Amino acid sequence: MKHPMLLWLAGITLTTFSLNLAAAEKNIHQGIVDNYKAEKVSDHVYVIHGPAGQPNKENQGFINNPGFIVGDSEVAVVDPGSSAAIGRAVLAHIRKVTDKPVTKVFITHIHGDHWLGNQAFKEDNADAKFYASAGMIEDAKQGAGDSWIETMDSMTEKATAGTELVIPTEALTQDQEIKVGNVTVKAHLVEGKAHTSNEVMFEVLEDKLLFTGDTISNARLILMDEGSFPGSVKNAERIAAMDLSTIVPGHGATGDKAIVTAYGDYMNKLYTSVKELREEMEAHEMKPKIAEKIVAYKDWHSMDDTLGKHISLAILEAEQEDF
Repeated sequence: MKHPMLLWLAGITLTTFSLNLAAAEKNIHQGIVDNYKAEKVSDHVYVIHGPAGQPNKENQGFINNPGFIVGDSEVAVVDPGSSAAIGRAVLAHIRKVTDKPVTKVFITHIHGDHWLGNQAFKEDNADAKFYASAGMIEDAKQGAGDSWIETMDSMTEKATAGTELVIPTEALTQDQEIKVGNVTVKAHLVEGKAHTSNEVMFEVLEDKLLFTGDTISNARLILMDEGSFPGSVKNAERIAAMDLSTIVPGHGATGDKAIVTAYGDYMNKLYTSVKELREEMEAHEMKPKIAEKIVAYKDWHSMDDTLGKHISLAILEAEQEDF
């Protein structure tokens, strides 16, 4: 008979081996680890700027700008991406910068390319807290979360498979301030719609930096199927009035308020043009005339593919204003 101590040690060894094997089997988006870097954009903030385009098999769903805030004793993540594998890659980049625990994750809105990476941070720290608006949390619980899992699986041809929902539990209030060690993060809930409903922007007070989520995009057009053009203009005006030095958009390069001004100008010119022209011509006839008015933005990514869609959506919104 084997000595009880040997059996106990064998059990420990087997358990450790099983845990290590399970960890090794977890997918990680190695392309993000190898081909991207966490750029330091302010004293406490780093951003991994994602590529342009829609989620697909090649990018494995990585298209947004995951960011992280490093305080003196802990770390917070903003919008960790669209899969567990992407979240694990973001965590790998954090570990290149610091070994401080990731205790908080902030989510800007319901679209899955921004928050399905939550799983990686729950795996890393079971006590981590996940923050979002009350509306986003409710939408996720009512089926939007499951729908986004399916959408990402479909768009990436199963490259995001295995991702599990980790729905935020901490509902934010307007102007709520949350400490990340010695750094203060302030939640700005968006009134009405901009890119979609129930959005939150996150200000890092000490750095005069704002994570805008998809309420602002830099030099690229994004989908507005659930959004509002005048709402986007109003939100851009709100940001422009804030005391900020750095803007981290949901997509595109980090910059200053010029990003906000340009995005708001595009939204305003498109919407006012649609309202002026809709009684005279059909949507497809508007496109060349509106393109002339927004010529400053002609080189923005996906302009050719998306401008017509924006015009059609703007017409629908303008018609709704009439009732």
